[in-house]
Amino acid sequence: MSASTEILARLTNPGLIAVVRARSDTQVPALAEALVAGGVICIEITTTTPNHLAAIRETRRRLEGRGLVGVGTILDPAGCEAALQAGAEFVVSPISRLDLVPLCHAAGKPVMLGAYTPSECQRVHESGADFVKLFPADTLGPSYVRALRAPLPHLRIVPTGGVDLQTAPEFLRAGCVALGVGSSLLKADWLLTENWPAITALAKQFVETIRR
Repeated sequence: MSASTEILARLTNPGLIAVVRARSDTQVPALAEALVAGGVICIEITTTTPNHLAAIRETRRRLEGRGLVGVGTILDPAGCEAALQAGAEFVVSPISRLDLVPLCHAAGKPVMLGAYTPSECQRVHESGADFVKLFPADTLGPSYVRALRAPLPHLRIVPTGGVDLQTAPEFLRAGCVALGVGSSLLKADWLLTENWPAITALAKQFVETIRR
């Protein structure tokens, strides 16, 4: 199994990607440890996290292969290359930045590009991106995914926005291959107080819910 294939498999099993917008880079490794302890092994560190490149490097060192560390909110090739050099194992963009695909695949890393409409989703698929990031999914919901995949069943959709303990099973039943989870898992007051046990407990709830 190639490294890229192994990463793809881990992104879709159990299929939860924690979208991390931390208050500082020094907070991220401990936060990642808390998530992994709860069974959420895919950590997307967004570029809106201060010193996100340092956070990627240190989090990969701390996890030592127990989890995947990727980068999110990538908007251009320069940012993508910098994150890959820092050790990002997968790349996520909220927009349809098609020129990121060859960069990531040349490095042997999966890439997920943002889309909203059927035409955008199909364009992302045709670009060779590994996943379509449906964003913002909270305004669309599982019924939109179901309707979208009726004529376009080949789309590998990962919704972000509006995914919580109630909607997660519905998104999966609609045909999503994984879920991006942000504030419904990483609650702002828990990040402020660094309440890692609470995040671990909620991460376990998410994993148990989608496994059922």
